[in-house]
Amino acid sequence: MRVIERISTFAGKTFTIWVLLFAVMAYLFPGHFKVFGGYVVPLLGIVMFGMGLTLSAADFKEVFRRPKEVALGVIGHFIIMPVIAFLLAIGLHLPKEVAVGVILVGCCPSGTSSNVMVFLARGNVPLAVSIASVSTILAPIVTPLLILLFASKWVNVSVGSLFISIIQVIIIPLVLGFIIKKFFGKQAEAGAKALPLVSCIAIVLIVAGVVAGSQAQLSTTGPLIFAVVVLHNVLGFLIGFFFARLCGMDLAKQKAVSMEIGMQNSGLGVTIASTHFSPLAAVPSAIFSVWHNISGSILAIIYSRLKDRKSKNSESEKIDIKTSV
Repeated sequence: MRVIERISTFAGKTFTIWVLLFAVMAYLFPGHFKVFGGYVVPLLGIVMFGMGLTLSAADFKEVFRRPKEVALGVIGHFIIMPVIAFLLAIGLHLPKEVAVGVILVGCCPSGTSSNVMVFLARGNVPLAVSIASVSTILAPIVTPLLILLFASKWVNVSVGSLFISIIQVIIIPLVLGFIIKKFFGKQAEAGAKALPLVSCIAIVLIVAGVVAGSQAQLSTTGPLIFAVVVLHNVLGFLIGFFFARLCGMDLAKQKAVSMEIGMQNSGLGVTIASTHFSPLAAVPSAIFSVWHNISGSILAIIYSRLKDRKSKNSESEKIDIKTSV
């Protein structure tokens, strides 16, 4: 078990490298990876089941302790990212399928790795976990309605079908994981040690399958999609940070809200696009899955070096008091 735990830890730390590597391989040798495109739904279910194994009732305490801040984070997430996506699609005159794909990823709940990034950034982790959990639970209702609102300009949207899909791939696996942890705590805790490895493999295969299935379209639209995804993600981080500041939150909470707004559950975007729209519409989510882990890691380093002005002032006051004494 220790060997698996070590391998799992290594996979978690080097996750971005593996995603990049297999994305490139899938692009160069699509025939070997296309088969995984048909398993996107069960693979994402595995990831969400693993997330459920890590959840506990304590993760929702912050919702009741600071409901206003959690609500602001969730509302900010579900407003800022879809609006940015829509404006980019309109302003850059994106092709139909690309526009739909960008909007899809913008309408998804918070990303599964955002909490880790908040921890590395020295942000408010309890707040981040609560925002991610609540946005995920609300996704079956909010995400289809947002897709209807912003994407119906390009495609017909069936809210009912989207609702059922999100329940199947997000809520059911999540609840199963939560229940198993509740009643089989020790076994679940032992199994959770292998979660980074399992999640890494599942997400790598999802991205590889999507890239392989859209290899021909990527050769012409790839640079455009990458540029839009980067812009979407960076704007989400920036606007999220200043949104939290305008709401009067301290620096640690600003970091948490920024990360939770800027990082999306791109696996869900891939699933929705692959199931209800087209392979090309899944590409923005696949690229987002790679990119937001890179940008999130970089931003976590930057955020970890930021200090709250209040804490700086209090430290300087202490120094003045000591010197005066």
